[in-house]
Amino acid sequence: MTSNIVLIGYMGCGKSSVGKQLSLRFKKSFLDLDDYIEAKEQKSIAEIFDTKGEVYFRKKERQYLQQCLEESNDAIISLGGGTPCFGDNMEIVLNDVKSTSFYLKTSIPTLVNRLFDERKKRPLIAHTSSKEELIEFIGKHLFERSHYYIKSQHTFQTDGKSVEEIVQLFEAIL
Repeated sequence: MTSNIVLIGYMGCGKSSVGKQLSLRFKKSFLDLDDYIEAKEQKSIAEIFDTKGEVYFRKKERQYLQQCLEESNDAIISLGGGTPCFGDNMEIVLNDVKSTSFYLKTSIPTLVNRLFDERKKRPLIAHTSSKEELIEFIGKHLFERSHYYIKSQHTFQTDGKSVEEIVQLFEAIL
C-alpha cells in the first residue's frame, strides 16, 4: 500500500470530510493543503489573494504542495480544488512514487446543493446570487478543471453516498 493518499476534486466534493474519516480509519495524519499554506504564510487564502495576488499564491501553492509530498510518508492529503489545474502540480502528484491520487467526482447538482448556503465562506463563488448562477459557474469551472482531475489514478463517484460509503470505496482497493 502506498503511504500517501492525495484527494482531488472540486470544492464541496467532500475532500475534507472524507479525508478526516480516512485518517481515522487508516491511522494516518490528515493534511489539508490550504490549511498548510495558511499556516506557513500566516494569512488566509483570501488574504493572500487580496494582498499578494493569484500569481504569488499559485507559486507558493506549488512550493508547499511539493514540500507536503516530500515531508509526508503516511498521510491523507487534501488539495485545494484548483491545485491540480495550475502549473505542473498534477504531474508533481502523479510522479510522487509514495502517493496515490483519488478524484472525488461529484455532479453539478450535488455540488450546488452542498455549496449554495456556503457561498459567503467561499470567495470563489461568493459573487453568485442564485442557484442558476452557481450552476453556470460550477459547470464552466468543472469543464475547465475536469481535464486535470481525471488524470488521478482512481476516480470515485460520490453522488448519493455518505462519507462512510465513500470511505468504504477506499477500503475496497487499499
